[in-house]
Amino acid sequence: RESQVELREHIDSLATELCRINEDQKVALDLDPYVKKLLNARRRVVLVNNILQNAQERLRRLNHSVAKETVRRKALLEAAGGYPHGLTGK
Repeated sequence: RESQVELREHIDSLATELCRINEDQKVALDLDPYVKKLLNARRRVVLVNNILQNAQERLRRLNHSVAKETVRRKALLEAAGGYPHGLTGK
């Protein structure tokens, strides 16, 4: 996610710099297509970042559910008189 944020910041910086260069040029260069490409790349980076954040949140919730279920099952085994033969409880 950090690299996605860095990439987005670099793209923003490049787009701003291209706009500034275009304004400073005496001969008008058409940099708009490049700025549009950068903005499109930025949009894709933001989309990937959102996907990664959602996946990370789902993994966090799944990990929490697994830990909760593990505690529940361990308590059931202990309440039933210990662990089955050959298991140590680790």
